[in-house]
Amino acid sequence: MERRNFIKSLTLGSIVGALGTPSKRLFASPAPAAADLVAVMGGEPEAMYSRAIAAMGGMRQYVKKGQRVVIKPNIGWDKRPELAANTNPLLVAAIVKDCLAAGASEVGVFDHTCDTWLKCYKNSGIEEAVKAAGGKMLFAHEERYYREVAIPNGKRLKSAKVHEAILDYDVWINVPVLKNHNGAKMSISMKNAMGIVWDRGYWHANDLQQCIADFATFRKRPALHIVDAYRVMTKNGPQGRSVNDVQLAKALFVSADTVAADTAALKFFNQYNPKMTLDEASHIKLGEQMKAGTTGIDRLTIQRIRL
Repeated sequence: MERRNFIKSLTLGSIVGALGTPSKRLFASPAPAAADLVAVMGGEPEAMYSRAIAAMGGMRQYVKKGQRVVIKPNIGWDKRPELAANTNPLLVAAIVKDCLAAGASEVGVFDHTCDTWLKCYKNSGIEEAVKAAGGKMLFAHEERYYREVAIPNGKRLKSAKVHEAILDYDVWINVPVLKNHNGAKMSISMKNAMGIVWDRGYWHANDLQQCIADFATFRKRPALHIVDAYRVMTKNGPQGRSVNDVQLAKALFVSADTVAADTAALKFFNQYNPKMTLDEASHIKLGEQMKAGTTGIDRLTIQRIRL
């Protein structure tokens, strides 16, 4: 999308279309209290993140001095950043730096990749960005890094092998990229959690949408969901075929509520693919039914920030 058209898309009417029928608070002056959901549009990844986390109350609300933090971006594919198959490396680096500035003693980053992990880490640009920011990349390519946990509230998914860093570190932050997915229909916050488990083949064979919703009830939930919508893969996901599948959207969504984050991001996505609804990406609605969050984002305290 050309910049002039993107700016036009940030009118009142289009924001209503993007975020549903919002409350008046969406259009009010920024409140001093932290928001439930922040939508930032029109900037570069680092600038959008900086404004968003400030609106959420600052990283010190989520990371305390001395805590170990694990960040889970999407690094699943051996693709360059411009193809939007993975989370933007500049955003990941900004979050690493912020966690360390908040007093984190260690920041680790990983994904259970689909393509060869060494190539994914390198060619996504995330490994280099994380190391330069002071974080470290964690191994996730062998089953020995995962431990079985119970999902007591799951309907189809009753247990899963979860990466040791999620279980052992103090805080985890979920940083998906907003994109189309041929199986789950959308890959956002809830779907991105599949990258912390080993045995995800079971999910695909046993009602993928319900399994995604089931896992959203896992006892150790992310402190934050930071949805990268700087570049959005609008079709042929989750890998994409070329830059023709990608729109330069320049947006970011942040919430502690995985269902709310995915609802807002999906409605934003619909300016590019209006056929993709909550009924299609049904794991989001199922997540609400599983009490993992709310799709009623009009009832939340929302801050919309335009750069």
